[in-house]
Order: sequence, then C-alpha cells, then structure tokens
Amino acid sequence: MLLELHGANPFQVRHYTQAALLLERLGQEFSSLTQEEVSRLVSTNKSRGLIHAIHDTGTLPRWQELMDETPQGVLVMLQLKGLGPKKVRALWQELGIETLSTLLEACKSGKVATLPGFGAKTQALILESLAWAAKYQAHLHYAKAVPYAQALEEELQQIFPTLLISLVGDLRRRSEIVDTIVFLIGTDEPTLVQDWLNSWEKIKQNLTISGPFAWRGSFAENNLSLRILFCAPAQFYKQVILQTGSTQHLGLMLPGGQSLGELITCAPTCMSEAEAYHQAGLPFIPPELREGSIELAWVQAGAPALITMDELQGVLHNHTTYSDGQHSLEVMAKHCKELGYQYIGITDHSQSATYAGGLRSATIQQQNQVIDSLNQELAPFKIFKGIETDILADGSLDYSFETLASFDFTITSIHSGFNMDRQSATARLIKAIKNPFTTILGHLTGRLLLKREGYPIDHKAVIDACATYGVIIEINGNPWRLDLDWRWVHYAIEQNVWLSINPDAHHKDDFHNMIYGVYMGIKGGLTKQHTFNALSREAVAAYFQQRKSAALSKVSRG
Repeated sequence: MLLELHGANPFQVRHYTQAALLLERLGQEFSSLTQEEVSRLVSTNKSRGLIHAIHDTGTLPRWQELMDETPQGVLVMLQLKGLGPKKVRALWQELGIETLSTLLEACKSGKVATLPGFGAKTQALILESLAWAAKYQAHLHYAKAVPYAQALEEELQQIFPTLLISLVGDLRRRSEIVDTIVFLIGTDEPTLVQDWLNSWEKIKQNLTISGPFAWRGSFAENNLSLRILFCAPAQFYKQVILQTGSTQHLGLMLPGGQSLGELITCAPTCMSEAEAYHQAGLPFIPPELREGSIELAWVQAGAPALITMDELQGVLHNHTTYSDGQHSLEVMAKHCKELGYQYIGITDHSQSATYAGGLRSATIQQQNQVIDSLNQELAPFKIFKGIETDILADGSLDYSFETLASFDFTITSIHSGFNMDRQSATARLIKAIKNPFTTILGHLTGRLLLKREGYPIDHKAVIDACATYGVIIEINGNPWRLDLDWRWVHYAIEQNVWLSINPDAHHKDDFHNMIYGVYMGIKGGLTKQHTFNALSREAVAAYFQQRKSAALSKVSRG
C-alpha cells in the first residue's frame, strides 16, 4: 500500500505483494525457517531477497524509508472508506492535503471533486467517511479497551489491596465500542487514591473537569477518556448498579410504580449487587443485560441461564492458508482441539473472493482430501468441510449445486457490492437464505465497527426468512464485526432461529474471538438451548447430513 501511495513501479509492488502473501500462508513460524527453506519456498530472486531481509533483520529498510517519508495524516487518510492508495496519493500530491482537517476543507470547497477520477460522488463519500471518523475518533473496540481497564485495576488493587473497586458504565456492560472507561471506588479516603492516580505515568488528569469525588482524565497513550468516581463504602454496591446500568435500564418501571433507579437509590445499605436487586424485587441481572431492552422479559421467563464459553463445543467459521488465513488447516485444527473443542468447521473463501485467494474446484478437492486424512489422525475430534461462499449481487451463491454438495455445510456472506438500499440488500439476503445449501448466514450486515456502517437491511424480514427456511444466523465474534447485532438476538430467539457463535478466525489466536461473541449473545439473552454450536459433535454432524440430504432432494425434484 505504501509503495502504491508513493507511485512505485507496479512490478516492484507485485514483488512485495508476493512476498507478503507467502509469509501470510506459511502455516508455521517464520523465524523457525532456515535460509535454505526460504529459498526453496520462493520462486523469484527479488521476493526471496525481501524475505531474507526480514528473516535477517526483522524489518525492511524500504518500509522504514516510506514510513519516514509519509506524513501521519496521509497514513490516516488511507483508513477512510472509499480511499485507496492511488486516490490518497492524488489528494496528497495534487492538492497538498496532509491532514484530515485540510481534506475536510477541500471537500467543502469543492476542490476534491475537480480532481481526475474523483467527482461529486467520491467527494460526498469522503465527507461521509470524515463525519464517521470524527464521530468515533475517541472510541475503541471493546476488546481494545479492556486491557487498559485491566492494567489500571491491577495497579490499584496492588497498591490498595482492600479497596472496593468495580468497572462500571459501557465497558462493564460489554458494549461493542466505548469512548470512556469508568471505575467506581468505595473509600473514605478518596484523596489518597487520587494522589496515587496523579503519580501513575500511564494516565493524565484533566483538572478542569475533576473534583473531590470524580477524577477525570485520559490514558496517556491514546487519549482514551477515563473517569473514576468515588463513594462511601456503605453506598458502593448500590452505586455500582446506578453507574453500570444504562439510562433505560434504570428507568424501567416496576410494579410498585417506581423506576428501578429510584428503588435502588432508596434501598437500605446492601452488601452485594444481588442483594440490591433483591430489595427491588428482582433477581440479579447480569451487567450485559442492563440496557433497558430485554431484561424484564428475561426475568419473566424465569431468568434462564445465559450462554457460557464452557457450553460451546465447536468453532464453525475459520480460514486457513488455502484462502486468506495465516495458518495451515492442520495447525488450525490441532490448535482448536488443544483448546478443548470437539469440532472445527473449515470455511475458506469462495472463488469470487479473488482478493482472498478464494477456492477453485481443484483446490476444494485437495482440501477435502487433507481433511479426510486429518480426521483419521485426530479422531474423535471432527473437521467439518465447509465454505464461506459469497452471496453474489443477484443473491445467488458462488458455486453450482454440485460443488456446494461437496461440503458438509455452507456459510453464506456478502463481501462486495455494499452500496445497496434497504430493499435490495434485504432481497439479496433472502434469496441466499432460500438456497437449500445455505446452512449459516454469516456476518449479517457486513459492518466493520469504527470503520464502516453495515448495509441497511430489514432485520425482521431476514430473521423471519431464516426461521422459515431453517437457516442458522451467525453471531460473528470478531471485535470489528460482532454481527448479528445483539439487539436482534432476542427477536431471533423468539422466532426459534438457531444462532451460532463464530470467531471468523484467520489466525489460531483468533479462536479467542469466541468470548466476544458470547458476550453479545448474553446481551441478547441467548441460552444454550438456542446456540447451535453448543450441540455435540455427533448432533452437529447429524444436522449437517440431514440438511444436505434435504437440499439434494429438493434440487433433484427441480
């Protein structure tokens, strides 16, 4: 990307790209390779030289040169939706734009639209992207924010071992994105704690908005907002509830005619959150549910146990070096087994996803043979043959029925053509759902949190179609996606639709994404009974076989 940005020779770009792709697809630690092994793997001298340089030094001098020559604001521009390296280069070289603020000014003045290859439509898209970036400038994904909170809490507990402390706010409710980390501390000596906070070099205080009972500031590394509230120890557990719940949660009206927030505020001193909820006439409500959305329905249903990581038996959305994954099929399967799962689904990209090395027919046959061999070696652990097939622009799938029938199951997803209105996007999805070989509907709206909005869809119509045609809906645990949005999980459950929590793993470490999918499931009230991959290996195998048999029967009938 940097080479394209600086107008490098296309052949040079290709050599670097080929070297990068090879490194991505090695399926083993690069540092473990000898010089001879690298030479055998790489066909061209130039690509081989690049890889040898990385092998010897851990970096590339040319990369460092380009980074030093590129203004930071230009690098940021590369992250905007609709702007690739060539367009960013034109903005930088032709208009001298090196910051987002000057890009905004140029768009507003109409200068961007006059550049060759841009026009009013591209200018409008850039303005939209800039507005999006400004809106979420100080936000982080949940997964990125947690380590900052953990580091601060660990330091506080080490310095003040008996301190009453709890994470509250959005982060404790496990919101998808957060703009502020908030802690509540119960102490009679807030000054002592504040003095230590002001001595910790990883955070900085904003004195103008701080006070005796509220330390406000940010983390020094990234300016992520930080707020630390203080209360008397006797009020701690009541305040944890009041500071954790959303406004809607605290505003829930209870049978006595008072809101939950009023009842908690007026309740006697309590020794736990559970006791405070009990005094309000409710069972303990998990923090994830405290959104003012479905918690009372959950209580009325008997407060059923919500899905846990321990109940998940397998992982069904994973990529390998056969497409754009970073580890071999064998590495992914064995690591999944080591983590204690009963099964894994291998779902590399389909042929239309050329950017991701989508699978052609010959490659599918080769992969299936490898899976058969590994299944014998790893039994009773099971590798299911799957594919993540693109939903094409007209709603059809990326392979013929004959090819789809070679898989145990199919995840269908949209990866291109995002510029759709609500009606066309919904129709495209529903046509794919009606395909008898569709097993699981992947990342429903295609959103990338903090990067792009998902295409607009009629969620009810799509979920209803899944209920009608027996299609499972994925909760994609990738922190950038978390899609199906948790706000629609409960509706899917009401329609008796199976949900599958998947990591969308492209690296063996991505199996950890499962926990983020679990959090989103909990926020939507998901139980084991409605979670497809909480089923055993045998039950999943039987389901896949039954569904494929039904699909083949339907196709044969015409």
